[in-house]
Amino acid sequence: MMSEPTLEAITKRLFSEARSFGGWLPQTLSPETLLQLYSLAQWGPTSMNSQPMRLKFAQSDSSRKKLSTCVDAGNVGKVLSAPVVAIIGMDLNFPATLTELFPHKAEAKNYYIGNAEKTFATALRNSSLQGAYLMLAARLLGLDCGPMSGFDHAAVDQAFWSGSAVKTNFLCALGYGDHASLKPRGKRYRFEEIAEIL
Repeated sequence: MMSEPTLEAITKRLFSEARSFGGWLPQTLSPETLLQLYSLAQWGPTSMNSQPMRLKFAQSDSSRKKLSTCVDAGNVGKVLSAPVVAIIGMDLNFPATLTELFPHKAEAKNYYIGNAEKTFATALRNSSLQGAYLMLAARLLGLDCGPMSGFDHAAVDQAFWSGSAVKTNFLCALGYGDHASLKPRGKRYRFEEIAEIL
């Protein structure tokens, strides 16, 4: 019988020993793994339970090739070599579903009517949170992540979200990272450099 992982092992997996990968081992991810990934990530909290994140998992050669034409030169190889690249989008039409998702405050969607700036900021903030939950869920399942922000937003939107109110937030490669591709880990700020207790 396998023993339960210790808190130390979990914190190493999620945080202290986790890395952002750009090189990948040739191991595929099953649809079941992606379903399991979302089944964990869905529980992360969002403002008014708004859940604006939308996902496209570019797994086929054709979908990753299409995505590779939308990213910066330094990210092309990362997209083409990764088993899966998650396209994390944000639905700017999220207020329309607040009546269902946040039923105890019937007027919730009214906060956003006619306020495109507030709608965009809320969608961006909360889909970013959801994307982070997705990465933590992936690490918990033993996967590695390679988040990317170097891409042409309009091109990705046109290629993958055309005809919808969804806009791309960021990309994240998923799979089993090739440790040989890693560079030495970068510095992290000390608490006293960036934090203040008031």
